[in-house]
Amino acid sequence: MKKILITGATGLLGSSLVPHLKKYDYKITTHSLSKQADFMFDLSDKSKTFEMLNKNQPNIIINLVSQTSVELCEEQVHLAYLSNTRSVENITDWIGSSGANCHLIHISTDHVYDGLGEHKEDDITITNNYAFSKYAGELAAARVSSTILRTNFVGRSQVSHRESLTDWVYKATTSGHFVKVLSDVFFSPLSITLLVNMIELVLQKKPIGIYNLGSHNGMSKADFDFAFAESLNLPTNTMTRIETNQAKFLKAYRPKDMRMDSSKFENEMNIKLPSLKDLIEQIAQEYNEAS
Repeated sequence: MKKILITGATGLLGSSLVPHLKKYDYKITTHSLSKQADFMFDLSDKSKTFEMLNKNQPNIIINLVSQTSVELCEEQVHLAYLSNTRSVENITDWIGSSGANCHLIHISTDHVYDGLGEHKEDDITITNNYAFSKYAGELAAARVSSTILRTNFVGRSQVSHRESLTDWVYKATTSGHFVKVLSDVFFSPLSITLLVNMIELVLQKKPIGIYNLGSHNGMSKADFDFAFAESLNLPTNTMTRIETNQAKFLKAYRPKDMRMDSSKFENEMNIKLPSLKDLIEQIAQEYNEAS
């Protein structure tokens, strides 16, 4: 039986990944910074990280730990380093020094891209400290046997303290709140449901390297928000399209085009990822089934 340690297990992705993997023949151990988990501490603490890993001796580590607030990473550079880089360094230091037969699956971000997409894995453009700290985390992950997945995900949250983009749109349109949506930021996300299934496939094959993992035919966040609301027959009259230079709520620069070419992952895993349009319909169905 494979022993899997999931770090950051109580976050937006982990709260869906943990119950999904428990359906299979894995021994799952969970870590969180402060929420209920088997181990609870800051992964940037090297001694505590080594203590946990020595005790658990996992065959696979799935690292979901991340500080994802772009503004906070820009304001607190050291915090971004601790969360997004140092934590990964501690994990790979243990794998390297212990001689453990352990594979790392590290979740990274599409924020390492900018400029006209779709981007392949070597087409890096760093535009903010969040992207820089995540890229540095990738470099740390690559020191050992690892699969690094650059992705972005949307869909129904399973935890009250975190909401996704689709949760935000759903809440705004159903409550009549006026919101502004970005017309000049492009992306190609997956649904949380599909992403956890892809991670389970990676567990089986353990490909080495960096892989984009996103949908086909990405679109602007504004087009996505409108399409998602319309697929649920929700009112869109409270949503207004704006460009990022009009978005006073953004304090740090965001990449304008994060669309990814995921053909490397598709070829490696012998699968076909869906178009974003089809994915929106699948996500909307999940919200319909939950209502």
